[in-house]
Amino acid sequence: MSELRPRNRPSRQVRRRRTILVASIAGAVAIIAIVVAVVALQPAPPPAPTPSPTPTPTPTPTPTPTPTPTPEGFDKSAQSIDDPASYWVVVNKQRPLTVIDYEAPDIVPVPVPYVNEPYLRQAAADAAVQMFAAITAETGLELQAQSAYRSYSVQEGVYAGWVSRLGQEAADLTSARPGHSEHQTGLAIDVNALPDQGCALEPCWGDTPHAAWVAENAHRFGFIVRYQDGMTPITGYEYEPYHLRYVGVELATEMYTTGVKTMEEFFGLPPAPTY
Repeated sequence: MSELRPRNRPSRQVRRRRTILVASIAGAVAIIAIVVAVVALQPAPPPAPTPSPTPTPTPTPTPTPTPTPTPEGFDKSAQSIDDPASYWVVVNKQRPLTVIDYEAPDIVPVPVPYVNEPYLRQAAADAAVQMFAAITAETGLELQAQSAYRSYSVQEGVYAGWVSRLGQEAADLTSARPGHSEHQTGLAIDVNALPDQGCALEPCWGDTPHAAWVAENAHRFGFIVRYQDGMTPITGYEYEPYHLRYVGVELATEMYTTGVKTMEEFFGLPPAPTY
Protein backbone atom coordinates (compact mmCIF):
# COMPACT_ATOMS: atom_id res chain seq x y z
CA MET A 1 0.00 0.00 0.00
CA SER A 2 1.19 3.47 -0.81
CA GLU A 3 1.99 5.91 1.75
CA LEU A 4 -0.26 8.95 2.05
CA ARG A 5 1.51 12.29 2.45
CA PRO A 6 -0.23 15.41 3.64
CA ARG A 7 -0.46 18.25 0.97
CA ASN A 8 1.60 21.27 1.60
CA ARG A 9 -0.60 24.45 2.17
CA PRO A 10 0.54 27.56 0.43
CA SER A 11 2.06 30.03 2.69
CA ARG A 12 0.08 32.90 4.05
CA GLN A 13 1.97 35.31 1.85
CA VAL A 14 1.05 33.41 -1.27
CA ARG A 15 -2.58 33.24 -0.23
CA ARG A 16 -2.59 36.95 0.38
CA ARG A 17 -1.22 37.67 -3.06
CA ARG A 18 -3.87 35.49 -4.64
CA THR A 19 -6.62 37.23 -2.71
CA ILE A 20 -5.33 40.64 -3.80
CA LEU A 21 -5.12 39.50 -7.43
CA VAL A 22 -8.66 38.14 -7.41
CA ALA A 23 -9.94 41.24 -5.75
CA SER A 24 -8.15 43.45 -8.26
CA ILE A 25 -9.61 41.52 -11.17
CA ALA A 26 -13.06 41.64 -9.63
CA GLY A 27 -12.73 45.35 -9.02
CA ALA A 28 -11.60 45.98 -12.56
CA VAL A 29 -14.52 43.99 -13.91
CA ALA A 30 -16.91 45.92 -11.66
CA ILE A 31 -15.49 49.25 -12.79
CA ILE A 32 -15.80 48.25 -16.45
CA ALA A 33 -19.37 47.12 -15.86
CA ILE A 34 -20.23 50.42 -14.17
CA VAL A 35 -18.69 52.40 -17.03
CA VAL A 36 -20.58 50.38 -19.60
CA ALA A 37 -23.81 50.83 -17.65
CA VAL A 38 -23.27 54.59 -17.32
CA VAL A 39 -22.53 54.92 -21.01
CA ALA A 40 -25.56 52.82 -21.89
CA LEU A 41 -27.83 54.99 -19.74
CA GLN A 42 -26.65 58.23 -21.34
CA PRO A 43 -29.29 59.56 -23.85
CA ALA A 44 -28.20 59.29 -27.40
CA PRO A 45 -27.20 62.66 -28.77
CA PRO A 46 -29.65 63.99 -31.30
CA PRO A 47 -28.55 63.41 -34.85
CA ALA A 48 -26.80 66.31 -36.40
CA PRO A 49 -29.33 68.18 -38.50
CA THR A 50 -28.99 67.58 -42.15
CA PRO A 51 -28.10 70.96 -43.62
CA SER A 52 -30.82 72.28 -45.88
CA PRO A 53 -29.52 72.76 -49.40
CA THR A 54 -29.17 76.39 -50.31
CA PRO A 55 -31.57 76.90 -53.22
CA THR A 56 -29.86 78.00 -56.36
CA PRO A 57 -31.68 81.12 -57.59
CA THR A 58 -33.39 80.58 -60.90
CA PRO A 59 -31.72 82.91 -63.39
CA THR A 60 -34.02 85.56 -64.75
CA PRO A 61 -34.59 84.69 -68.37
CA THR A 62 -33.46 87.28 -70.84
CA PRO A 63 -36.60 88.37 -72.67
CA THR A 64 -36.54 87.63 -76.35
CA PRO A 65 -37.52 90.77 -78.24
CA THR A 66 -40.72 90.35 -80.17
CA PRO A 67 -39.89 90.80 -83.82
CA THR A 68 -41.62 93.68 -85.51
CA PRO A 69 -44.01 92.20 -88.03
CA THR A 70 -43.06 92.97 -91.57
CA PRO A 71 -45.85 95.01 -93.10
CA GLU A 72 -47.47 93.30 -95.97
CA GLY A 73 -47.00 94.89 -99.33
CA PHE A 74 -49.82 96.83 -100.90
CA ASP A 75 -52.16 94.44 -102.70
CA LYS A 76 -52.35 95.80 -106.21
CA SER A 77 -54.77 93.09 -107.18
CA ALA A 78 -57.38 94.04 -104.58
CA GLN A 79 -59.47 95.72 -107.28
CA SER A 80 -59.67 95.38 -111.02
CA ILE A 81 -57.88 97.87 -113.23
CA ASP A 82 -59.90 96.68 -116.23
CA ASP A 83 -63.50 96.70 -115.01
CA PRO A 84 -64.97 100.14 -115.76
CA ALA A 85 -67.02 99.92 -112.57
CA SER A 86 -63.87 99.49 -110.42
CA TYR A 87 -62.54 102.48 -108.50
CA TRP A 88 -59.09 101.48 -109.73
CA VAL A 89 -59.90 101.19 -113.43
CA VAL A 90 -57.07 102.54 -115.58
CA VAL A 91 -58.38 104.23 -118.68
CA ASN A 92 -56.07 106.02 -121.09
CA LYS A 93 -55.26 106.29 -124.79
CA GLN A 94 -54.13 102.67 -124.90
CA ARG A 95 -56.79 101.35 -122.54
CA PRO A 96 -60.31 102.30 -123.60
CA LEU A 97 -63.20 101.31 -121.39
CA THR A 98 -64.01 97.66 -122.02
CA VAL A 99 -67.57 98.74 -122.72
CA ILE A 100 -66.96 101.69 -125.00
CA ASP A 101 -70.27 103.43 -124.24
CA TYR A 102 -70.18 102.44 -120.57
CA GLU A 103 -72.69 104.21 -118.32
CA ALA A 104 -71.49 104.60 -114.74
CA PRO A 105 -73.80 103.33 -111.97
CA ASP A 106 -75.03 105.22 -108.89
CA ILE A 107 -74.47 108.67 -110.41
CA VAL A 108 -75.64 111.40 -108.02
CA PRO A 109 -75.44 115.20 -107.92
CA VAL A 110 -72.56 116.63 -105.88
CA PRO A 111 -73.78 119.39 -103.53
CA VAL A 112 -70.85 121.79 -103.90
CA PRO A 113 -70.41 125.17 -105.60
CA TYR A 114 -70.05 124.73 -109.35
CA VAL A 115 -69.81 126.26 -112.80
CA ASN A 116 -71.46 123.27 -114.44
CA GLU A 117 -73.57 121.14 -112.11
CA PRO A 118 -71.42 118.13 -111.17
CA TYR A 119 -72.45 114.50 -110.97
CA LEU A 120 -70.28 111.66 -109.71
CA ARG A 121 -70.61 108.15 -108.44
CA GLN A 122 -71.84 108.11 -104.85
CA ALA A 123 -68.51 107.37 -103.14
CA ALA A 124 -66.67 109.99 -105.20
CA ALA A 125 -69.44 112.54 -104.59
CA ASP A 126 -69.29 112.05 -100.82
CA ALA A 127 -65.50 112.36 -100.85
CA ALA A 128 -65.65 115.55 -102.94
CA VAL A 129 -68.07 117.17 -100.48
CA GLN A 130 -65.71 116.35 -97.61
CA MET A 131 -62.70 117.71 -99.48
CA PHE A 132 -64.43 120.96 -100.42
CA ALA A 133 -65.43 121.45 -96.77
CA ALA A 134 -61.93 120.62 -95.49
CA ILE A 135 -60.05 123.15 -97.59
CA THR A 136 -62.35 125.90 -96.36
CA ALA A 137 -62.15 124.79 -92.72
CA GLU A 138 -58.36 124.49 -92.82
CA THR A 139 -57.37 127.45 -94.98
CA GLY A 140 -60.41 129.66 -95.62
CA LEU A 141 -60.04 128.96 -99.36
CA GLU A 142 -62.96 127.72 -101.44
CA LEU A 143 -63.28 125.41 -104.42
CA GLN A 144 -65.91 125.05 -107.09
CA ALA A 145 -66.56 122.23 -109.53
CA GLN A 146 -65.85 122.99 -113.17
CA SER A 147 -66.80 119.65 -114.72
CA ALA A 148 -67.41 116.07 -113.58
CA TYR A 149 -69.29 113.09 -115.03
CA ARG A 150 -69.76 113.08 -118.78
CA SER A 151 -71.55 110.30 -120.64
CA TYR A 152 -70.19 108.82 -123.85
CA SER A 153 -72.46 111.02 -125.97
CA VAL A 154 -71.56 114.17 -124.05
CA GLN A 155 -67.84 113.34 -124.42
CA GLU A 156 -68.34 113.00 -128.15
CA GLY A 157 -69.50 116.62 -128.27
CA VAL A 158 -66.74 117.87 -125.96
CA TYR A 159 -64.00 116.16 -127.96
CA ALA A 160 -65.41 117.38 -131.28
CA GLY A 161 -65.36 120.93 -129.92
CA TRP A 162 -61.67 120.70 -128.99
CA VAL A 163 -60.79 119.22 -132.37
CA SER A 164 -62.65 122.03 -134.10
CA ARG A 165 -60.84 124.58 -132.00
CA LEU A 166 -57.29 123.15 -131.90
CA GLY A 167 -57.08 120.38 -134.47
CA GLN A 168 -56.95 116.71 -133.56
CA GLU A 169 -53.29 116.46 -132.61
CA ALA A 170 -53.48 119.32 -130.12
CA ALA A 171 -56.96 118.26 -128.99
CA ASP A 172 -55.62 114.81 -128.07
CA LEU A 173 -53.27 116.42 -125.53
CA THR A 174 -56.18 118.16 -123.83
CA SER A 175 -59.32 116.10 -124.27
CA ALA A 176 -59.99 112.36 -124.36
CA ARG A 177 -61.74 110.64 -127.17
CA PRO A 178 -65.12 109.08 -126.29
CA GLY A 179 -64.62 105.75 -124.55
CA HIS A 180 -61.16 106.80 -123.30
CA SER A 181 -62.24 109.50 -120.86
CA GLU A 182 -61.99 109.26 -117.08
CA HIS A 183 -65.00 111.57 -116.88
CA GLN A 184 -67.09 108.78 -118.38
CA THR A 185 -66.32 106.59 -115.34
CA GLY A 186 -68.04 109.00 -112.96
CA LEU A 187 -64.83 109.13 -110.90
CA ALA A 188 -63.20 112.34 -112.21
CA ILE A 189 -63.86 115.96 -111.34
CA ASP A 190 -62.20 119.17 -112.56
CA VAL A 191 -61.98 121.78 -109.80
CA ASN A 192 -61.32 125.50 -109.75
CA ALA A 193 -60.84 128.29 -107.24
CA LEU A 194 -63.86 130.18 -105.96
CA PRO A 195 -63.92 132.90 -107.06
CA ASP A 196 -62.26 132.07 -110.36
CA GLN A 197 -58.74 133.49 -110.54
CA GLY A 198 -58.43 133.30 -114.32
CA CYS A 199 -56.77 129.86 -114.55
CA ALA A 200 -59.78 127.59 -114.89
CA LEU A 201 -58.82 124.38 -116.72
CA GLU A 202 -55.32 125.76 -117.32
CA PRO A 203 -51.87 124.64 -116.11
CA CYS A 204 -51.47 127.97 -114.29
CA TRP A 205 -54.06 126.78 -111.78
CA GLY A 206 -51.19 124.74 -110.33
CA ASP A 207 -49.64 128.00 -109.04
CA THR A 208 -52.63 128.83 -106.84
CA PRO A 209 -52.76 128.13 -103.09
CA HIS A 210 -55.87 126.08 -103.81
CA ALA A 211 -53.87 123.74 -106.06
CA ALA A 212 -51.05 123.49 -103.52
CA TRP A 213 -53.50 122.37 -100.83
CA VAL A 214 -55.18 119.91 -103.20
CA ALA A 215 -51.84 118.37 -104.20
CA GLU A 216 -50.92 117.75 -100.54
CA ASN A 217 -54.31 116.73 -99.21
CA ALA A 218 -56.46 115.18 -101.94
CA HIS A 219 -55.28 111.67 -100.98
CA ARG A 220 -56.94 112.06 -97.58
CA PHE A 221 -60.25 111.93 -99.40
CA GLY A 222 -59.35 109.29 -101.97
CA PHE A 223 -58.38 111.57 -104.88
CA ILE A 224 -55.18 111.84 -106.89
CA VAL A 225 -54.01 114.55 -109.28
CA ARG A 226 -54.19 112.29 -112.30
CA TYR A 227 -52.19 114.24 -114.91
CA GLN A 228 -49.16 115.69 -113.17
CA ASP A 229 -46.47 118.00 -114.47
CA GLY A 230 -43.88 116.29 -116.68
CA MET A 231 -45.87 113.07 -117.03
CA THR A 232 -47.20 113.64 -120.58
CA PRO A 233 -44.99 110.88 -122.08
CA ILE A 234 -46.72 108.42 -119.76
CA THR A 235 -50.29 109.70 -119.43
CA GLY A 236 -50.62 111.28 -122.87
CA TYR A 237 -52.05 114.51 -121.44
CA GLU A 238 -50.62 117.89 -120.59
CA TYR A 239 -50.34 118.99 -116.97
CA GLU A 240 -53.83 119.25 -115.47
CA PRO A 241 -53.48 120.18 -111.78
CA TYR A 242 -57.25 120.60 -111.57
CA HIS A 243 -58.19 117.11 -112.81
CA LEU A 244 -58.83 114.90 -109.78
CA ARG A 245 -59.52 111.21 -110.05
CA TYR A 246 -61.22 109.26 -107.28
CA VAL A 247 -59.49 105.94 -106.50
CA GLY A 248 -60.33 105.56 -102.81
CA VAL A 249 -58.29 106.51 -99.76
CA GLU A 250 -56.20 103.31 -99.69
CA LEU A 251 -54.75 103.63 -103.19
CA ALA A 252 -54.54 107.43 -103.12
CA THR A 253 -52.59 107.32 -99.85
CA GLU A 254 -50.26 104.58 -101.13
CA MET A 255 -49.45 106.60 -104.25
CA TYR A 256 -48.91 109.76 -102.21
CA THR A 257 -46.70 107.97 -99.67
CA THR A 258 -44.56 106.21 -102.26
CA GLY A 259 -44.35 109.25 -104.53
CA VAL A 260 -45.63 107.41 -107.59
CA LYS A 261 -47.27 110.01 -109.82
CA THR A 262 -49.22 107.99 -112.36
CA MET A 263 -51.50 104.97 -112.27
CA GLU A 264 -49.62 103.56 -115.23
CA GLU A 265 -46.38 103.48 -113.26
CA PHE A 266 -48.02 102.24 -110.09
CA PHE A 267 -49.62 99.26 -111.79
CA GLY A 268 -46.69 98.57 -114.10
CA LEU A 269 -48.56 99.44 -117.28
CA PRO A 270 -46.93 100.70 -120.45
CA PRO A 271 -46.98 104.45 -121.17
CA ALA A 272 -49.90 105.68 -123.22
CA PRO A 273 -48.76 108.89 -124.96
CA THR A 274 -50.84 108.28 -128.08
CA TYR A 275 -53.80 106.31 -129.37
